[in-house]
Amino acid sequence: MANSYNMKEFSSTAVITENGVFPSTISINTTNTKYKVNENEKDYDPFQSRELEHPNSDVRSFANLLKSSLGSGILAMPAAFKNAGTLVGIFGTIILGYICTHCVYLLVKTSQDVCRVSKVPSLGYAETVEAVFATGPRPLQKFSKAMRIFIDWAMALTILGACAVYVILLVDSVQQIVDHFSKDNSLNTTLYCLIFLVPILIFTQIKNLKYIAPFSGFANILLVLTFLICIYYICYDFPSFDSRPMAVPIGRLPLFIGTVIFAMEGIGVVLPVENTMAKPQHFLGCPGVLNITMSIVVLLYMIMGILGYLKYGDSAEGSITLNLPTEEM
Repeated sequence: MANSYNMKEFSSTAVITENGVFPSTISINTTNTKYKVNENEKDYDPFQSRELEHPNSDVRSFANLLKSSLGSGILAMPAAFKNAGTLVGIFGTIILGYICTHCVYLLVKTSQDVCRVSKVPSLGYAETVEAVFATGPRPLQKFSKAMRIFIDWAMALTILGACAVYVILLVDSVQQIVDHFSKDNSLNTTLYCLIFLVPILIFTQIKNLKYIAPFSGFANILLVLTFLICIYYICYDFPSFDSRPMAVPIGRLPLFIGTVIFAMEGIGVVLPVENTMAKPQHFLGCPGVLNITMSIVVLLYMIMGILGYLKYGDSAEGSITLNLPTEEM
């Protein structure tokens, strides 16, 4: 299926990447109103042109994508539901899950399409944005490099903020336990953060997704165990469904939306996962790695959110583990 874009006639030549990993020259000829891919561009298959030193199987890609979307944010879902209510929370989680999945689909599909146009095997997040601007309407082409720089900084700041939140959740959970069993310790939050800085820096030195996949798989197992432990405590002396309001004042809804999107999205990992797949054509489509992963994520988030909210109500903490009985090891 040929792509068509409404744009003015132009012919451009642009280098998509500066780092030389996927150097390419784009040369596009257009008609007066519609862009038409010529026969050579139709024949170019970026999937066949990828030369991967460490290709990932569908299972490894599934593990990495699941870990990026199914993180400790699931433990914040009861706190999200207290800002939505039972019924609004359930349908809201499904709708937001669909929106997140659709946005990821658009990102990956656009990246694949622009790879065919620019004749490069794969593109990263910022490179995709640069290529889209470079091959877009003439007035926007001059912004291609600036948009790439903007996306790089935006992604870095977004992921930095998310990682900071995860470290705080980690520190709060560990500090709660240590303070309970050792009330006279002199450790404060800053010292805990410095202690965890060392193993975090070690893990960040693993830059290949193939080698991260086993850690992601192990982390998924631990996360499932945490999920089951939380469900065990939640279901003990479980209240009835109508014990909590089905909806709360609409002014609290942005907190619900922000928490769910923060917990669910893993946009920074999507293109690296797709770019390193041995069979990238299995990423999209039905069932596809993306749809299977996001279906599991939405289901688990919805279960944790509704059960945790029914159990703890407005007293649900930012991480449901903080509501568990600390005296039980």
